Amino acid sequence: MTDSSPSASAERFSPLHAQHVAAGASFTDFAGWQMPVRYSSDLAEHHAVRTEAGLFDLSHMAEIVILGPEAADALDYALAGKISAVAVGQAKYSLLLGRDGGIVDDLVAYRTGDDRFLIVANASNRAVVAEQLLERCSLFDCQVFDESDDIALIAVQGPKAYEILSQVVGVQVDGLSELKYYWSTPGTFKPVPGEREQHELLVARTGYTGEDGFELYVAPDAAPLLWDAIMETGEGSGLVPAGLASRDTLRLEAGMPLYGHELGLDTFPAQAGLGRVVNLKKEGDFVGREAVEAGTPAGARVLVGLVAEGKRAGRAEYGVFDGPSTSSGTEPVGVVTSGALSPTLGYPIAMAYVDPASATEGSQLFIDVRGSRIPASVVPLPFYKREITS
Repeated sequence: MTDSSPSASAERFSPLHAQHVAAGASFTDFAGWQMPVRYSSDLAEHHAVRTEAGLFDLSHMAEIVILGPEAADALDYALAGKISAVAVGQAKYSLLLGRDGGIVDDLVAYRTGDDRFLIVANASNRAVVAEQLLERCSLFDCQVFDESDDIALIAVQGPKAYEILSQVVGVQVDGLSELKYYWSTPGTFKPVPGEREQHELLVARTGYTGEDGFELYVAPDAAPLLWDAIMETGEGSGLVPAGLASRDTLRLEAGMPLYGHELGLDTFPAQAGLGRVVNLKKEGDFVGREAVEAGTPAGARVLVGLVAEGKRAGRAEYGVFDGPSTSSGTEPVGVVTSGALSPTLGYPIAMAYVDPASATEGSQLFIDVRGSRIPASVVPLPFYKREITS
């Protein structure tokens, strides 16, 4: 592995930073990166992704390559899923578990060749994921390379994502219209039509907003030109640059967990509704198998969706109770992990970990919102699911 991990205290900037500044972005620190949190307003960007399209900079994400004749076997051991069953071009959502069964990170594994895989992990976990993959894969005939600094990531999300991307001058992706969800395909980007210089792309369709869309992996020096080309093409179709704030409400509506909120080292996959991600039928051992087979501890809280009336929303770390007042329920039965007033649905939604006895669909619970207990009902996830038209 190439050791290129930044120091924890170093402030980092995306290769698209100048584009964000020019677009009037407000910034926030995220895992040491200065990333755009919003450009105009959270609501406007959220609605644009739901109705037209939004363009996201995800260049802070970690990209780690596993290469070699035993790369597939190595990842079967390192991750919870059966990565060896993934076809070339296919992607798979998986988990990196600790030996105690806790979630070290959730990630996406792309098979980009017979003996080559691209692991895309959360920015905040770059160092630990690279370290753990290096350690676990050392038992096999393969190599691990942290290529995070050599890859920029741009995502266009929304109902008009395909319409826009298919018309970007200089982008060539064969079979883009047939690309299925959780698949990827190579492509090229020629910034100046007619000239010979072009850049390789990896185009994926994995998303994190609940909408259709594409992710484009490209060299950092080509990212600004690609961003500008997509923005120019999408200008007449309602495309807007979108920040991390809208991305958070979009993924919340879609019921997608976020590491550090719904997932963590003290979370077992089954608690988060991710038991299906762990493949106990695959042959051989994998890190965390023994702990998962032993089962989730009795009484462990489970992740549920909560919906409430009005406009006051529960936020992360707000307590959840089974009674409307301190006299009817003094001890919390759960805690909110993510919550917001849903821009799409118009009412408060939240994800929370609650005691199993309180997790039944339809159960009436109460979220403590700054001293007032707001009634909320347990509902299945996701809160929002896009309509798919043939």
